[in-house]
Amino acid sequence: QVNSKQGGSPCKEKHVVLLSPVGKIEISGCETGLHEIKLPKMSVLPSGAESSCEVCEGAEEMTEPLQQCTAWLRAYFCEPATTGTLPLPAFHHPLLQRDSFTRQVLWTLLNDVKFGEAVSYKQLADLAGNSRAARAVGGAMRSNPLPIIIPCHRVIRSSGDTGHYGGGHLLKEWLLCHEKQQKEKLAR
Repeated sequence: QVNSKQGGSPCKEKHVVLLSPVGKIEISGCETGLHEIKLPKMSVLPSGAESSCEVCEGAEEMTEPLQQCTAWLRAYFCEPATTGTLPLPAFHHPLLQRDSFTRQVLWTLLNDVKFGEAVSYKQLADLAGNSRAARAVGGAMRSNPLPIIIPCHRVIRSSGDTGHYGGGHLLKEWLLCHEKQQKEKLAR
């Protein structure tokens, strides 16, 4: 349960489940904005047969931020070239409300690391204004409440190794590969 800023009254949180090419993605939010995106834990890569993106639970009570989020995720998986033209949903997670290095890192990642790009923890620390904070960047990635939209999967180790990911190693590799393939398609 997330408290809103005005007087701490709890939000009326709504939930929606999006069936995606990587499995069921759980999204929660209120009228004000998104609270959290929960990715499926994957032990096997999806076969790719499931290429559509449909809301399978909660469609009847979607708030505007949830509608924007599902539209954005659907575009990300099915028509990535269009994500830049879609509005990003408002965020309403406490971590993204208060001023902190974590918030700075997440906003920097969202704004500066584009589709199909990857950045090291150290490079992201530099971009966020503290070149010695690569480990803190790792902590910020672990606490990211809105994966895929705030693309923490694009942050890799300096060695080129993908590193850890909340959705698991396979999902991170799948997302990076998806973006690379889509970017190559657009370049042709």
